[in-house]
Amino acid sequence: MARIRVLVVDDHRIFAESLAAALAAEQDVDVAAAGSGPAALRCLERAAAEGRRFDILLVDADLGTAADGVGPPFPASAESAYGGANGTPHTGIHGGPYGGAHGGPHGGPARAVNGRAADGISLVGAVRSAQPGVRTVVLAERDDPRRAAAALQAGASGWVAKDCSLVRLLAVIRGVLRDETHLPPALLTGVLRELTAARKHRTESERLVESLTPREREVLRCMVAGLGRKAVAERLFLSPHTVRTHMQNVLGKLGVHSTLAAVALARRAGVGPVDLAGEIVERGGQLA
Repeated sequence: MARIRVLVVDDHRIFAESLAAALAAEQDVDVAAAGSGPAALRCLERAAAEGRRFDILLVDADLGTAADGVGPPFPASAESAYGGANGTPHTGIHGGPYGGAHGGPHGGPARAVNGRAADGISLVGAVRSAQPGVRTVVLAERDDPRRAAAALQAGASGWVAKDCSLVRLLAVIRGVLRDETHLPPALLTGVLRELTAARKHRTESERLVESLTPREREVLRCMVAGLGRKAVAERLFLSPHTVRTHMQNVLGKLGVHSTLAAVALARRAGVGPVDLAGEIVERGGQLA
């Protein structure tokens, strides 16, 4: 019987460990739990290096953002492993259980490790980029068409209520492994509306960005990276006055009145930030 390897990512320890234990009772499921986005990424990397890749990621939509919840927070560094139906800890994933109820250090939820994703939907995108073979299902406390659409755009295969039955969750897990996309019926109309609107905005944003000169696109990428006028001038070997002129031209051509609005439009068009190592990166990690 082919086994399904599941990683639960939630910063509320009681919920994460209860769900992991329930899933581990299934004959064909191996499951582990992580308490934050960075811990999940480390777990995925370690499992891949050991040739034991996960199949499914179950991630809390509000990972790292909730101030209250059921039970104490899952330590940000915590990773806990569970076995199959016999409940024996599965140490092959991590080399042993970690943190939380298993005795590791306690600490607040981390927002990022080495600049990597920590919140739920951002984590979906990070996992899709790093390990595209892993299917992601978002667990949510409430129906939110906008966030569900954002999760699908980031690469999620499903959006499921946290209070759904175990039978329903297992059906979704097995479905996404067959390349199905799962959404609650009540969300379908709202999600389709959000995706249609996003496509329209993206097309218009791409058209505006294409009107920029190559130098203006370089400046825009620096703006997306959060660089100020002086930093942009040093990076592109231009005078601050010239950079100011380019920035004004960028705002004018994009039809916006602030750097923040320009950055938001650039993101919709798929324009990524200039990399701190000197490479300019487009969405999806492709070099410009």
